[in-house]
Amino acid sequence: MILDSFRLDGRVAVVTGAGRGIGAAIAVAFAEAGADVVIAARTRSQLESVAEQVRAVGRRAHVVEADLAEPETVAGLASTAVAEFGRLDIAVNNVGGTVPGPLLNTSTKDLVKAFEFNVGTAHALTSAAVPLMLAHAGGGAIINITSAVGRMAGRGFAAYGTAKGALAHYTRLAAADLCPRIRVNGIAPGAILTSSLDIVAANEQLRTPMENVTPLRRLGEPAEIAAAAVFLASPAGAYLTGKILEVDGGLTFPNMELPLPDL
Repeated sequence: MILDSFRLDGRVAVVTGAGRGIGAAIAVAFAEAGADVVIAARTRSQLESVAEQVRAVGRRAHVVEADLAEPETVAGLASTAVAEFGRLDIAVNNVGGTVPGPLLNTSTKDLVKAFEFNVGTAHALTSAAVPLMLAHAGGGAIINITSAVGRMAGRGFAAYGTAKGALAHYTRLAAADLCPRIRVNGIAPGAILTSSLDIVAANEQLRTPMENVTPLRRLGEPAEIAAAAVFLASPAGAYLTGKILEVDGGLTFPNMELPLPDL
């Protein structure tokens, strides 16, 4: 049965930034597909809520409350997975983000910080996970959450877009180095209805223009990113590596940018 190829029975995944939004949706979706999960974020109460959802479908969850801005902390999640569950098959690099702002207000330090938070953490977990995947599972899958702004130019996203664009190309380069036993792919979400878009979701004057310029005429849901992650992590996606799935409603240009004036 084709649906069986989307199962993750007996596999173990690490998901960063899993307390809410896209990371939480991915963790729960992996559990529904049969995986046990190590979930990490800064807020324990959010993580415990996600863990309850994982356990409700009969899978195990291990909660790690930590500041994931530190690459060394993120790297430690790989060994935690093996210590708790005996193996590691999947790593999802979802932690990241950068406060938007005008380019001329973006310092070099801001740019470096954005790169470390979005790319450095992904490299840290990947580097730590791969040897353990090979030793305990014989292979594995790594999924990097990039962004549509990593390939499309919009005002106000110099640091964030540059970092996410770098993460997308890091995905391709890592895939080349780690094949054939480790697959590395990415997902580039468009505007997704997470807490970061609460203001937009509640304001029709903000939301409607974004929907109107999106070819599918709506904003995305975290579950739609999670579905793509299950595909990439499962045997159904076994012939993909070095690819970025653009789950963005068909965007060819940003549907949101800061209203910055011309110089």
